Amino acid sequence: MSLDTHTPPVEARPERLTAREARQRLEHERASRLAQLQAIGEAGQEAEEQVMSAQKDTIERVLGEVEAALARVRDGHYGTCPGCSKPIPVERLEILPYTQFCVPCQRKAD
Repeated sequence: MSLDTHTPPVEARPERLTAREARQRLEHERASRLAQLQAIGEAGQEAEEQVMSAQKDTIERVLGEVEAALARVRDGHYGTCPGCSKPIPVERLEILPYTQFCVPCQRKAD
């Protein structure tokens, strides 16, 4: 008796996200951040004021990064690292769709 050990071929990942895919991911990120800001605005308890303020600052920063990434999609520069001019790996963009830099250039920028 023979067991079929055939595994389907692994699909090659595209080198870049399409503009549509990038827009969808970024719009999801924007909606999430806006919902978080709204929830923070509604919470408003004094005991959690400092934590809420720090969270709000972080969410607003990320929201700005999402808006900048959407602008890069519109102008055709999304997915290209401004530090080295190389494509940002799709895996990185899937995890952090609003990132501007590839990992090596991000390390230099930090």
